[in-house]
Amino acid sequence: MHILLTNDDGIYAPGLRALQEELRALGRVTVVAPATEQSAVGHSITLLTPLIVQPIFDADGSPLGWAVEGKPADCVKLALVELLEETPDLVVSGINAGSNVGINVLYSGTVAAAIEGAFFGITSIAVSLEYRDPLHLDFQEAARLARDLIGQLAAKFTGSGQLFNINIPSLDQGPPKGLRIVPQGVVRYREQFQRRTDPRGRVYFWSMPGLVPLESRPDTDVTALAEGYITVTPLHFDLTDYRRLETLQRELGG
Repeated sequence: MHILLTNDDGIYAPGLRALQEELRALGRVTVVAPATEQSAVGHSITLLTPLIVQPIFDADGSPLGWAVEGKPADCVKLALVELLEETPDLVVSGINAGSNVGINVLYSGTVAAAIEGAFFGITSIAVSLEYRDPLHLDFQEAARLARDLIGQLAAKFTGSGQLFNINIPSLDQGPPKGLRIVPQGVVRYREQFQRRTDPRGRVYFWSMPGLVPLESRPDTDVTALAEGYITVTPLHFDLTDYRRLETLQRELGG
């Protein structure tokens, strides 16, 4: 199996390196990832500047892949159209430092890279690791847990454009309680900003971490992850509201 590995934290991120090592147990791994961190860029792509690509080598001098001065979606597009000699069997994005659940899925560059792979008809999986303390992120253990799950998904779901979002709970409190297959939570978070003033008297704001849902709905990726479970959510990128489509056609005559 040939695996394309990418992320949004950048090609030198420890989460990507840890996952790369584990995925080698499943097959050949090629890395095409952003040259610098691209967190929360969503599904943006680069149109007005060139996509500079540099080959990257591992510590032993062997080819690792390519660093792209662009967004996560750019990396997958460029890999599949230009850089790879053959279409990979699987696209994996991660491991992201921080969870991607609830409405954060819409902002996530990690998930966007997986969506891009699914656009091309390739089974694609996003992987993220929740954390409470950024100094104690156990990417090695998270990668081991993710590898087993990725292997199962890749073996059992081989249809065109399969798309999955995996989130692993913070490991500083012990191992996960188990696995939950749950839908994406879509409740709005309470947004918080810290207001400050710079030395020139200009007001600026910092977006605060630790977003809290305005309401709690059970059995979603948000609640299951908070309870200490690994979550898997199947996703799709067709935004059509089919429940209202026929009504709208009937009412407007389209």
